[in-house]
Amino acid sequence: MPLLAANVSMLFPQIPFMDRFAAAARAGFRYVEYQFPYPFGSAAEVAARARDAGVEVVLHNLPAGDGAQGDRGIACLPARVAEFREGVERAIEYARAAGCPRLNALAGIAPVDTAPELLFETLVENLRFAAGRLAAAGMTLLLEPINPRSVPGFFLNTSRQAVETIEAAGAPNLMLQYDIFHMQIVEGDLAKTIERLLPKIGHLQLADVPDRHEPGTGEINFEFLLPHIDRLGYRGWIGCEYIPKADTVEGLRWAQPYLA
Repeated sequence: MPLLAANVSMLFPQIPFMDRFAAAARAGFRYVEYQFPYPFGSAAEVAARARDAGVEVVLHNLPAGDGAQGDRGIACLPARVAEFREGVERAIEYARAAGCPRLNALAGIAPVDTAPELLFETLVENLRFAAGRLAAAGMTLLLEPINPRSVPGFFLNTSRQAVETIEAAGAPNLMLQYDIFHMQIVEGDLAKTIERLLPKIGHLQLADVPDRHEPGTGEINFEFLLPHIDRLGYRGWIGCEYIPKADTVEGLRWAQPYLA
């Protein structure tokens, strides 16, 4: 049975972030993930709220720059290598406090005045550094491709590009974060692609297309896809990283067969 994790950066948007752990538990989730915990409290404070709610934290992102200034990750940016590496240490602190086993790296938006080869080289070297630091902490590093419709100019768009980057970095604890929403937009053929890439996938996320709402609101046949992923033998988590169309709890009817 799929192990669903509530993405508390996106679900329960009417509730303060630190209260969403308890809201997720009340809705039946045993696992949570989030994007960026850093603005909401110290590592100990965020971890305490998860523990108090009785949920397990399974994923969050490395610091990704300043979103208000348009940053969507900095891992491929040559001028920000020091900032990226400082962020790795900060992320490990938060993950260790919460017992979180996986951290996701966002490549970022490609500057138009920088050669793609240099961006790729910077990304690979940053991933090697981060993977080494995470390995010492007993954690897995993930790399996520993102569709260019949602984030124009993002450096990695397809699963093929991400896998090529992962192979170039050559770190055994570096895996693919496969977001069903992004990959349906970019390449489709979800069932066969997930089957082919399963040994390289360290985490899955979902949202329906085109509007990034909950399953059942768009074009993806999740009634087929989720049991298919289960049959393939995937034993990791599937993060519910979507924008609720209305009330989060009302919108979770699709998930009831998979929640405690």
